[in-house]
Amino acid sequence: MPDTQTTVDHKPVAAVPPGAPAAQGAPANAAKGPPKRVLIVVGLIAAAALVAGGRMWYRSHYFVETENAYVTGHVHPVSSRIPGVVTKVMFDDNQIVKAGDVLAELDPADQGVKVEQIQAQIASVQQQILQADAAVEQAKAQASAAQAQVVQAQANLVRAKQDADRYGQLYNSTMKAVSKAEVDAATAARAGATADVTARRDNATAARAQIAAAGAARDVLKAQVKVLQAQLKDAQQQLGYNRIVSPVSGRVGKRSVEVGARVQPGQQLAAIVQDDVWVVANFKETQLPGIVPGQEVKVEVDALPKHELVGRVDSFSPASGNQFALLPADNATGNFTKIVQRVPVKITFAPDDLKKYAGRLVPGMSTVVEIDLRQKAPQQQASAQ
Repeated sequence: MPDTQTTVDHKPVAAVPPGAPAAQGAPANAAKGPPKRVLIVVGLIAAAALVAGGRMWYRSHYFVETENAYVTGHVHPVSSRIPGVVTKVMFDDNQIVKAGDVLAELDPADQGVKVEQIQAQIASVQQQILQADAAVEQAKAQASAAQAQVVQAQANLVRAKQDADRYGQLYNSTMKAVSKAEVDAATAARAGATADVTARRDNATAARAQIAAAGAARDVLKAQVKVLQAQLKDAQQQLGYNRIVSPVSGRVGKRSVEVGARVQPGQQLAAIVQDDVWVVANFKETQLPGIVPGQEVKVEVDALPKHELVGRVDSFSPASGNQFALLPADNATGNFTKIVQRVPVKITFAPDDLKKYAGRLVPGMSTVVEIDLRQKAPQQQASAQ
């Protein structure tokens, strides 16, 4: 028999890297599930999510906080009351001053001249008052003389009446002891005496009126002196205003005046900031139910990152910030969207912190405040004690 040769085709076989599982074992490993490492990672993530969620719930339930809070305080503007030229400036930025310290001086020449003018006017009017006093005394003397003349005229009238009566009795139809001319002369003398009394009385009345007029003129001059004295007092005050003094104690900032500058009344020359500062925290209206005055507040100031300050809730604003805005929102419109409003809450620092960080806490600094709502109200704490 002829030999039969069988040919076998050989296909290349892919090399299996050492340590790799065999192909037949793959389905068996897949049936076992994810590796333990994956399960551990997933478990850790779930636990962290539970812890974070629990912490968020806990803090949202027992704490309120806001970043919309700023340090504020009393900022007093320093300005001039009168116009003038600055001759001295005795302060610098950031300098500590006390109430009543002289900060600047103005040229007193203008106010000094005004004071001298008013003083001269007062002296002139006072001389006029002396003249008016003399005129009053003269009028009184004239009135006294006029009254004496009235008395003398009345005496002459009495004698003239008596003479006229006697001549009338001596000259009648039965007896002609005197002549007709003598009777007429006596009658005329009586009439003249009567007229003289009337004239003397009028002169006396005019003299008394002159006394009143002289007295009234004197009173006008005295009133003018009072007016000038008031003007003099005002001028002296204006002269005193040439010294610009500090209204309060604090630190000077925002200096905007130099020697030689001409200033006007009300022009701000500097600002003085007092060390007594506090925090205004703008809480949402939904955060207010658990906040009461007297609660302790944790304050973190951005400028003092490693220092935790303690404050207390002092008071609430009488209205929301929107009500105090220059253009408050008008909700009486057709399209209305409810927006949570913010109410400013005043938080005061502890006196020890104010003293410790004097000069470091300044108005305008950003803060973060946090309040523990589990605190009891001050009234409840007092009753419990």
